[in-house]
Amino acid sequence: MDPVVAEAGTPERAGYRRSAGTPRGEARRRELLDRVTDDLVANGLVDFSLRRAARAAGTTHKVLLYHFAGVDELLVEAVVRLRGRRITGGLAAAAGEPTLAGRVRAIWPVLVGEEARVLDQAIGLALYDPARYTALGHEATQQYQPALLSLCPVGWSEERKRQVAQLVLATMRGFLVDARTGGDPGAVAAGFEALGRALDREEAAGVDTM
Repeated sequence: MDPVVAEAGTPERAGYRRSAGTPRGEARRRELLDRVTDDLVANGLVDFSLRRAARAAGTTHKVLLYHFAGVDELLVEAVVRLRGRRITGGLAAAAGEPTLAGRVRAIWPVLVGEEARVLDQAIGLALYDPARYTALGHEATQQYQPALLSLCPVGWSEERKRQVAQLVLATMRGFLVDARTGGDPGAVAAGFEALGRALDREEAAGVDTM
């Protein structure tokens, strides 16, 4: 069974139109999305459905269909909202660190915190059913890249920042998978220290000359 249960009905079939985007409608949409996001933190993605989301939001599934195109859009937007919270927390933790390696080390505890399990499940869905959930993986890269770019030294070229940010993102994803699938915590820690040393060498190379 699909771990996320989509219920039948679209806004058109249910007789409901999408929100017109008025300030009042957008405020209501954000309120509903915040409540659904909080439910994901508490209960994860398994058996997520419009009816469950409606209960969490204190409304009906028909009201959700007024504001969202369906269960998949609601799920993606809630995951994006949750990931945004994670990124904000990580950047705050890194703010006082003077080096790139130090900033990356500082965000790691945030990335593996309790909320991270829901986001790990989201990536799992993207792998499980890419045709339906590809946005969950694509949006992750789109969200993390600007944050990782901002950690890089200001004197670097944009291309160098992009390359290092991609290295950090790919490496930490690997560490997350290893940590979640019963890998040796000591090995993960050792690998992370090796990443830190590589970043120290990269930063020691100085600013770009181009």
